Amino acid sequence: MEKQLERCGWCGTDPMYVKYHDEEWGKPVYDDQTMFEFLILEGAQAGLSWITILKRRGGYKKAFANFDVHKVAAFTEADEERLMNDPGIIRNKLKVKAAITNAKLFIAIQKEFGSFSDYIWGFIPGKQPIMNKVVTLKDVPARTEISDAISKDMKKRGFKFFGTTICYAHMQATGMVNDHIETCISR
Repeated sequence: MEKQLERCGWCGTDPMYVKYHDEEWGKPVYDDQTMFEFLILEGAQAGLSWITILKRRGGYKKAFANFDVHKVAAFTEADEERLMNDPGIIRNKLKVKAAITNAKLFIAIQKEFGSFSDYIWGFIPGKQPIMNKVVTLKDVPARTEISDAISKDMKKRGFKFFGTTICYAHMQATGMVNDHIETCISR
């Protein structure tokens, strides 16, 4: 008997969440702009649900210069103040400051490694997605040795809001790992 395909249970039925699940989550990303977008969004998500951030994604895109890392790195105190008054994003001063700091550090990694993608995928054997065996959502880890290593290296470089759990979520979002359940339509 053939297993019936389904979606991972975490995305529920919200159309925005389902679209994100079906079209983005777990799909390999190698371009730096998308990597930077998810760095900003995952940092903003710390302590909140992903759907909260997903619903504000358009606000983040507008507030953070279409995720142009060079523009964000050049943000001033006036920009910080503007962001703190922007209802389209999570107005947390530490997260806003971290996004700007992380943009500067992202550029430093690009200069050192040629691209942020080359740097972060360099932690993955063969630079190919890790295909985890996920039967139920309980099989999905919150962190791994690889996310520990990436997070530790990025913290050493000065990144904020990028602990191992956020790092692992970033790895999932950018397809460095595929944690779709084995019967998922997006596997």
